[in-house]
Amino acid sequence: MKIALIGASGAAGSRILAELSQRGHAVTAIARQPEKIAALAGVTAIAGDAGDSAALAALLRGHDVVISSIHFSASDPQKLIAAVTEAGVPRYLVVGGAGSLEVAPGVALYDAPGFPAIYLTEAKAGGAFLDLLKGQSSLAWTFLSPSAEFIPGTRTGIFRLGGDQLLTAADGRSSISFEDFAVALADEVEAPRHVRQRFTVGY
Repeated sequence: MKIALIGASGAAGSRILAELSQRGHAVTAIARQPEKIAALAGVTAIAGDAGDSAALAALLRGHDVVISSIHFSASDPQKLIAAVTEAGVPRYLVVGGAGSLEVAPGVALYDAPGFPAIYLTEAKAGGAFLDLLKGQSSLAWTFLSPSAEFIPGTRTGIFRLGGDQLLTAADGRSSISFEDFAVALADEVEAPRHVRQRFTVGY
């Protein structure tokens, strides 16, 4: 496939880029500083500003899929959605956050006691992005939330998928590596199972 990846130099984005390259996809890797993007097979690095909807749409045009992997609090979801729509790309996948996942019926993780205040703005912005996507009737979107701990690790290919509830292991820990998150996202790109849905991945 021909895939555009916004935020290709970040912690999650760089792992997603590596996974897509390994699978043989042609990826347009977009970042403010393209020199930070890894040189990989099938990858074309290009400078792009997620805040410039018209310019971003021009970069996205002609792709089969767009993936965005950028901080919610540092971007405007309306501009991102507008760019994807204007470019005429039919599918849009978003690297989501864990904060909006439920830890009890009707209770989001970011509303639970003890949620770190330092992450609250980003988490709530992610929830707002998800709500905005749910109002899109013509765009085939998917929002993949990681587990509570989203950390560097190894690619095992062994994980669980869930829906709107936070996944936890038997020891109570909720975690996923960037590398295995990338596997789950690439699987969804290749074989869509969660169109117009949020899902989550964890151990």
